[in-house]
Amino acid sequence: MRCTSQLSGTRQTIGLDRVRRIAAALVTVLVFAVAMAATPGVAQVLPPVPPPTPLPTSTNYDQSAGNSALNLGSNFLERLGNQASGGINRAFRTNPGGGGASAATEDPRYRTWYEGYGISVRTDAQGDFVGDKRKTFGGVAGFGARVAPGVNLGFSVDQSHTDIDVPLALQSATLDLTQIGFNGSVDKGPWTWAFAVVHGFGKVRSSRDTGLGLATAGYRAAVDGALTEISYYWTKDQMRIVPKGALEYVRATSAAFQEAGGLDPLNVGSTALSRARVMIGAEIGRYFIIDQKILDLSGYGKFVDNFYQNLGSVQVSLGTQSIVVPGIGESRYGMDAGASASLSLTSTARLYVNYDGKFRNELTSHQGTVGFEYRW
Repeated sequence: MRCTSQLSGTRQTIGLDRVRRIAAALVTVLVFAVAMAATPGVAQVLPPVPPPTPLPTSTNYDQSAGNSALNLGSNFLERLGNQASGGINRAFRTNPGGGGASAATEDPRYRTWYEGYGISVRTDAQGDFVGDKRKTFGGVAGFGARVAPGVNLGFSVDQSHTDIDVPLALQSATLDLTQIGFNGSVDKGPWTWAFAVVHGFGKVRSSRDTGLGLATAGYRAAVDGALTEISYYWTKDQMRIVPKGALEYVRATSAAFQEAGGLDPLNVGSTALSRARVMIGAEIGRYFIIDQKILDLSGYGKFVDNFYQNLGSVQVSLGTQSIVVPGIGESRYGMDAGASASLSLTSTARLYVNYDGKFRNELTSHQGTVGFEYRW
């Protein structure tokens, strides 16, 4: 019995030794694994994490803001051109007081006008641009003078606010733009040559949803443009037809800026885009005398050829990574159409409403204007 006890005790001792050796081996392996993981040479074996890169859609709001400034410059130029060569204005200049007197008998006269307008624009997707919706509200105040028989000059100021929505990219922006315009016309028989120039400056405020907060920015924008137009005024009884041809050039720029807030705010470079177009069309109008007041109705249509478009590009940076994003524009060819109604309350005062539409493959714009004009 004693021998059996001794063997049993020996086996227990040997078993405990094995357990201790296995435990010691496991601890050694664990310590070695931790040490190896902490060694720099081993850590370099793991694949490096690539730096973040900006997406091509990250600055859709900037592309939209630049295109908005360009189009607002065009709209103002064309309204100024119409102030100088529009059929109803031409009729007042060549038929003073509605009495059919010769233009040579006219004394220098002055005029002032005030307008309120709204514009709705929709731009379709183009490349990495996902499309946008824009709404603009603005007002115009102007002053004009007949400085000599057949020679007219005008000056006006346009103030507008635009809301830009890029819903598919979770981006939005606002554009507050002030434009100063100068226009003039020279009448020679049935012919009229008109011109207009504008300079605009404003501020863009943008917001981009990054998923972890909003990235915001504020930066300057500017627009410059010029238009020249030739028209022929043909009239018979109470009807008129006014064929027109015009050449327009507009350039818009925006300053460089840096976003603040959100996840991975971007650095965005300055950009410039420009466009030159030819417009050929005609206005058709007729007036009616109702209760000693003159109601004038007219409509127009014109073919547009954007024969030159520099859509610009912008460099977008995130840390050490950067990409170049192209701008957006219009299709080369398109149509403009519109209508106008004018009610002359007296020989010196009138109210008017206008509709102007622009129709392109990638852009559709609708504008409504209400105005008042006074002459003395």
